[in-house]
Amino acid sequence: MSALGDLVARLLGRSRPPAAVVEEDPVPTAEQIATAVRDVEARIEGRVPAAVTARVHRITGTVEDMVPRLDRFGVGDRQAYTVVATATSYLPEAVDGYLRLPRDFADRRVVSRGRTSLMVLCDQLDLLAVTLEKISDAVYRADAQALVAHGEFLAEKFGQSSLDVPGAGAS
Repeated sequence: MSALGDLVARLLGRSRPPAAVVEEDPVPTAEQIATAVRDVEARIEGRVPAAVTARVHRITGTVEDMVPRLDRFGVGDRQAYTVVATATSYLPEAVDGYLRLPRDFADRRVVSRGRTSLMVLCDQLDLLAVTLEKISDAVYRADAQALVAHGEFLAEKFGQSSLDVPGAGAS
C-alpha cells in the first residue's frame, strides 16, 4: 500500500494490512549437508566416467570431513558458506547439468573453447576440490596452532615435561 493509501485507510478507520513476513532459508543441518553429498554420489553411480567419480569422491570426502567442524566458523563466515553451498548447490548443479546431456554428446562434442562437457565438468569439480582443500587446510592449521599454544601454556604452567626432546620446537 502506498503512503497516501495508508494515510487514507487510517483516516477512515481501516487497519493497515499486515507487513509481509520474509522468511529466510533455514541453515542446513549437518545431516542435511551429508545427505546432499551422498545423494550426488548415488546419482553418479555407474553413470559417469571414472575421472568424474574420483573428483566427486574427493569433494564429498572433504565436505564430510568439514561438516563436524562448521561450528568453528563464525555466523555468516564465507568459508562455512562455501562448504555448505558446495554440498547443497554447487556440486549437485554441476553434476546434474552434465547428467542431463546424452553421454556421447557430453563426452565427445566440443562445447566451449575446445573442451567437451566432460572436460568442463572436470574443471568445475577441480576448482571446487581445490577451494574446499584450502578451507580445510586453514581449519586444520588453526587446530594445530591451538594444540601448540596449549602445549606452550602447559609447559609454562607446569615446567618441562619428560617428553620434551632437546632442540624440538625450535624452528
